[in-house]
Amino acid sequence: MTDRRPGSLALSMSSEIEAATRRLMAALDALEGAAERRSEADRDEDELASRIHALGVDRSRLADELDTSLVRTRNLERANREIAAKLDAAIGSLRTVLKPEDERA
Repeated sequence: MTDRRPGSLALSMSSEIEAATRRLMAALDALEGAAERRSEADRDEDELASRIHALGVDRSRLADELDTSLVRTRNLERANREIAAKLDAAIGSLRTVLKPEDERA
């Protein structure tokens, strides 16, 4: 027969309850930490999505600006060729006019 005193049983149960309470508190702390990390990860993900969207908007704007610049460059190149041709014609006319008469024919 085991000799257990009522006080010893209560002390043993109290120790077990305290140990279980400590394990529960540790588990709750771990859960809280995991929830905070998850929340932070979600915020980081939202921030990343926002940055990706902003980069897409910037890319579209830059593509439009590049297209506009290319059109302007082509127009300037065409105008430059036209002006060069007119200048060549004007220089040719001036040379013809400025040549002595015996060299014009």
